[in-house]
Amino acid sequence: MSALASPSFLRHLKSLYPRKNISRLGNPWYIVASVGFCASNRPDEVPRVFQHALKDLEAESDDIEDYRLLARKVRDALFKAGLTAGFARSINSLASLHEVMPKELRDTRMMRRTETPIEEHEKIGKALFRRIYGETADSIQDLMNDIYPDLGWFNKSIIYGVNYGFTDILSPLETSYTMIAALTATDNPRQIQWHLDGAQRGGATLGEVQSIRTMSMKVAARSGIQWRNEIPKVGESLVVAGGIGR
Repeated sequence: MSALASPSFLRHLKSLYPRKNISRLGNPWYIVASVGFCASNRPDEVPRVFQHALKDLEAESDDIEDYRLLARKVRDALFKAGLTAGFARSINSLASLHEVMPKELRDTRMMRRTETPIEEHEKIGKALFRRIYGETADSIQDLMNDIYPDLGWFNKSIIYGVNYGFTDILSPLETSYTMIAALTATDNPRQIQWHLDGAQRGGATLGEVQSIRTMSMKVAARSGIQWRNEIPKVGESLVVAGGIGR
């Protein structure tokens, strides 16, 4: 069977991002592709995405620190996606990636700070949650508190604190793109809409978020995903009403 993550398909994904002449690793196509294949249960495609992105980067830079950052971004995106796609799929994708990872680009120590008190994680989580959800943050947090108090605590302390709140590798905006890709492959329209809106609140333009949505759908469709629900469109009302993403 031919590879789903073929060079021509990956070049096409990369071309969809509207902002050109940006810094190295500034085009998030490789994050969306890696997470999309992971969440679609195609872990064998993830190494192909990484190797393609690494080859592109090697054509621009001879700095091993750039290569190491690429490797870390892909690993952390797969890890963060586990909360949406399921950690079994993240583990399988990370294991496939590890098999092709050059030894000098592997990490042997944890990236997250285990000594940080849970109260600090909760503070970080609340701030990131509000940044992503804006004026809807309180109502969504209240929903989680109401349907299961443990979920409410887990959401602000662990999901948005320990996991998504770690932004030393992936920026908050790149984390939003990770969530969009994973949610698209797993057919969760309510949450897709939340995070399409959240990416605009995080500074992405309307065109950039539309490109992330398109990339996510193309990866999932190529992986054989069939949606029962319509994938939400990017909310132009956010741009009109609040000037977000201009």
